[in-house]
Amino acid sequence: MREELEDFIRRMPKVEIHVHLEGSIQPETLLLLAERNGVRLPVDTVEGLREWYTFTDFDHFVEIYVTIASCICAPEDIEFIAREFLRGQARQRILYSEVTFTPTLHYNLNRRIPVEEQAAALGRARRWAAEELGVGVGWVFDISRNVRPIEQGADVARWAIAAIDEGVVGFGLGGPEVGHPPELFAEAFAIAREAGLGSVPHAGETAGPESIRGAIDALKAQRIGHGVRCLDDPELVEALRERQLPLEVCPSSNVCLGVAPSLEKHPLPRLLDAGLYVTINSDDPPMFNTSLTDEYLRICNAFGFSREAIMQLVLNGVRATLLPEGERREMERLFEAGFDESPHGT
Repeated sequence: MREELEDFIRRMPKVEIHVHLEGSIQPETLLLLAERNGVRLPVDTVEGLREWYTFTDFDHFVEIYVTIASCICAPEDIEFIAREFLRGQARQRILYSEVTFTPTLHYNLNRRIPVEEQAAALGRARRWAAEELGVGVGWVFDISRNVRPIEQGADVARWAIAAIDEGVVGFGLGGPEVGHPPELFAEAFAIAREAGLGSVPHAGETAGPESIRGAIDALKAQRIGHGVRCLDDPELVEALRERQLPLEVCPSSNVCLGVAPSLEKHPLPRLLDAGLYVTINSDDPPMFNTSLTDEYLRICNAFGFSREAIMQLVLNGVRATLLPEGERREMERLFEAGFDESPHGT
């Protein structure tokens, strides 16, 4: 890749619409949390944690996630991780992010932090980032598919609605996809949509096209988290192309989780050749040894994308945000001006 293009990618304005707050916690931040809350980690140095973070398999990924959750013990911890995340986004010139947060992780499975206190902590971090860093964020409360009872999904929808004033803009669905179809959560998504929250479920990552169809039909998805398995069904591809329904593609995550055998064999070029609406995202960046900037650099190296192609992917992300239309248009103008100010590469 030409040095000019690499410089352009590093300095260009960006948005990110598929990234998990809990999965974004860097080893340095986790070590501070553990020391603050008296939690014993498998290793006690940043270097050791960085090595421990290295993805090996899905069970290890879950182990890391659960360990991270055990270190988040109070609302102040949630505000702390959110501020640290937003600092990292600002360093990458990610001017706006839509960030998935799983409130049940800190209510059911951990220290039973009251949900209104979780939301208030996120709201404080959001206001701080706008004032101090000049970056914006919208929160996406999500359900983990394996949550039981299923009816608790409706509770999470109501929690999300109650937190709109703290910056919640969307409602998501994560967790293990196989065996937990979207149709189970139709009621919760209907409650969230009625209040004006965007529907942004994961689908079509480890499960096939039927999961994407369920997300569209039962959950009225406005975007699809991942969605790469749509290529298994030509009719679904045609429907997605006609509707220009955005896909939140996370290349390194897909490789680590075995959805694609390697970056070079990732279906990203096929998705683009099919005329689908693609955005680029990092998912759980430190766990997959990546960042949004790295994702753009890697796909340029793997597929030889031009500056113009990268700009289009970034603008796709802007246009797929859940911001009000006027704010989206203003952000698009801001980004186009920012591209012109960045170094030119080919």
